[in-house]
Amino acid sequence: MNARLPADQRRRQLLGVARTVFAERGFHLTSMDDVADAAGVTKPVLYQHFRSKRALFGELLSDIGNQLVLEWSTATFAATGPRDTVQRGFTAYFRFLDADPAAFRLLFGATVRHDPEFGDICEEIIGRIAAEVVGLIEIDGPAEQRAALAHALVGMAESVGRWVLTDPTVEAGLPSSEKLAEWLMELSWFGLRGLRIPTLQPSASPNASDGPSSGTAEPAESSTAGPSADAASA
Repeated sequence: MNARLPADQRRRQLLGVARTVFAERGFHLTSMDDVADAAGVTKPVLYQHFRSKRALFGELLSDIGNQLVLEWSTATFAATGPRDTVQRGFTAYFRFLDADPAAFRLLFGATVRHDPEFGDICEEIIGRIAAEVVGLIEIDGPAEQRAALAHALVGMAESVGRWVLTDPTVEAGLPSSEKLAEWLMELSWFGLRGLRIPTLQPSASPNASDGPSSGTAEPAESSTAGPSADAASA
């Protein structure tokens, strides 16, 4: 039996043990007895801190998510510009995965994706990271476009993380956190620089023919038709 601990220290200890047990057995196959036994406490002590297995797992997800957000924020705080911030953010993300793959699996695993309550916790964490990324997207588009692109960048990192953890062909030559971050930074940075923001085109006249060029006025015949004309109208 573990020595008596202050309530906050006991809670932290129970969350740490629960992380290991849930990662090994999964949510559905883990019982409160399993967590209590692994922590060296009685089940009543465990229930003093968490009213149910779902409450314990939900708080565990929030705890993992808060750590990920904190590491992202800490890493990007000293950045010298938007590009450096993106690089540092991706690096922190993949270092978190590399240091604690079990935590990453818990936060983004199948149980969370298929459970609305747990899914909301995960989405809240993703939204917090995306909210920091929004400020790095310097385009003239609407706020909704920047938000969509921010979520796309965060989703890109999550997808790569899943690939690293689940694809057996990756294990032999696993890229470093820094290399993964570099690859994603280049894709996202140069991809964002290549965005074309749509502009409002003049309305077509009632007699204009339908087609891709119906919103612009062009001569019926032109000797400049071709790549140069496309570039001029781009």
